[in-house]
Amino acid sequence: MGLLFKNEGHVVFKPAKDVDLTPASSELYLRANVKAPRMAGFLVKVFAWFLESWIFGTLLLFILKRDNLIHKLVTNAELEEPPVYVPLHPFDDKEEEDVKQVGSDLSPPELVQQAIECLPVSLEKTLNGSNFSFRHWTISDYSRAYTSGEITPRTVAEHLIAAIHESSTPPLQMSFFINYKADDILKQATESTLRYEQGVPISALDGVPIAIKDEIDCLPYPTTGGTKWLHNLRPCTDDACCVKCLRLCGAVLVGKTNMHELGAGTSGINPHYGATRNPYSRSKISGGSSSGSAAVVASGLCPVALGVDGGGSVRMPAALCGVVGLKPTFGRVPHSGVLPLNWTVGMVGILAGTVEDAFIVYAAISCQLPPRLLSASPKVNFPLLNSTKTISSIKLAKYGEWFNDCSDDIRECCSNALERLQKQYGWKTVEVTIPEIEMMRLAHYVTIGSECSTSLSSFLEKLDFKELGWDARVALAVYGAFSSKEYIKAQKIRNRQMQFHMNLFTQADVIVSPTIGVTAYTILDDALNTGELDYINGAALVRYSIAGNFLGLPAVTVPVGYDKSGLPIGLQLIGKPWSEATLIHIAFAMQDLYVSEYRKPEVYYDLLNKNSVF
Repeated sequence: MGLLFKNEGHVVFKPAKDVDLTPASSELYLRANVKAPRMAGFLVKVFAWFLESWIFGTLLLFILKRDNLIHKLVTNAELEEPPVYVPLHPFDDKEEEDVKQVGSDLSPPELVQQAIECLPVSLEKTLNGSNFSFRHWTISDYSRAYTSGEITPRTVAEHLIAAIHESSTPPLQMSFFINYKADDILKQATESTLRYEQGVPISALDGVPIAIKDEIDCLPYPTTGGTKWLHNLRPCTDDACCVKCLRLCGAVLVGKTNMHELGAGTSGINPHYGATRNPYSRSKISGGSSSGSAAVVASGLCPVALGVDGGGSVRMPAALCGVVGLKPTFGRVPHSGVLPLNWTVGMVGILAGTVEDAFIVYAAISCQLPPRLLSASPKVNFPLLNSTKTISSIKLAKYGEWFNDCSDDIRECCSNALERLQKQYGWKTVEVTIPEIEMMRLAHYVTIGSECSTSLSSFLEKLDFKELGWDARVALAVYGAFSSKEYIKAQKIRNRQMQFHMNLFTQADVIVSPTIGVTAYTILDDALNTGELDYINGAALVRYSIAGNFLGLPAVTVPVGYDKSGLPIGLQLIGKPWSEATLIHIAFAMQDLYVSEYRKPEVYYDLLNKNSVF
């Protein structure tokens, strides 16, 4: 770390501008120092009782923060940088390569059409080729099937409702959804069918089923945040802005997907609504907190779903479930109508079966940029994926020690993916050092915990804690223990990391890493009714996600293979602020290298009835 000196429990950091970011840097990579055993069932209940007690709780929380280095690296750290409370980046007018600039005044259907025009004309022929053992049906597949009369949105909706019912009941019990209403789905689908019969579909999204994480307002459903109580204290009265955009495009909004309670975990095990199971292996986690959104896409129930990414909560489950996960730049997508659980690190994100579908929905929901304190409004660039030449001269920054801090299968798979990118497109890898990664993880944890606790404080005063899951009770006890001093120190660390990353982006276009440090692990029976505390696996799952949230950077994960058990692995690309177009370009190129190798999940539904293709 960029230390001037340290003693027991006290660290003084040299200025960020003096820290060496070259591969020859003397900065040491500090692995996650997680000291907490896995707990579930009776053990997590006892632990929660102790944490919530006035005497034992204070002592336990002190020990937890001390042993996990929060005191040393955050509370007692001395840094000269001032705090940065919101990661809102000024707009850099530097030109991106192979993009089309679109007007911010266009309607969502017009933006969707602009995105469709950026896709390769040959995509349909390529995707229907016989070389693929499996592929997800895309938005374009649905649109073509509806337009040709091969199938109607109403029929797809009927297939979908039957599939949701089957997946929700024994023997599967996948727990994809918290809430769905068959009559509402059929009503939307019938209206879409009529539009196609009249030859006036609204957009390529018309009639396409899209699921919404239960952290985002979407009528006629309550927004529970994965709880049994929040919707009673905070009623849903309108669609979130991103949902309005999709509704304006004619999408069929099929319900609210399951999530880790209050987003306060990485497993997707919810004691109220069930553990969301991974379509690639029903015994494994799907990841959190956007667990249901990742799983419905992987299982074929929807080509796209919305999630919210506060600490890798879109990218992590996307990687675990073998789908694409896109988190835009902080401020790119309006956040109104989303539960304000973590307002400076959370962003609406997109989970999709393909990069092009993530792009289309990104186009739809990035339509109304909110007012901002910037000298210039950020341009909206769309990547020209139909370009006859691949985007050139890409430089990929790689921090070797961090990149390799994962399981052997993930390290081998992601290293091979990077080599294939370089060989196929002639892109270069730039070796760098990213200092103080563990310090950033802890500062993000202090930030997201403090913001969650603060946002819920008025509700928690009225709440009987028996309505909370036991793992959520532990999380809230820890979150409430962070002080104002620790929050401010965390924002000073945010400033340092923003400086480090902006410096790195003068040397490279993107930072590349695995998306997760471990693949999906087994759901144990003792966690089903209480949730679980597994901070060691949790730290491994979020290891590569933090910069995207804490620093407000855009990031995307793309499936690049499987471990020895057949569980998916993702490669992550982290971009410069407002560089979504470049990220999508690179992600699309990566997908092109691997799409013929994708495997069909164990639990999969073919809503278009085209099984003969595979």
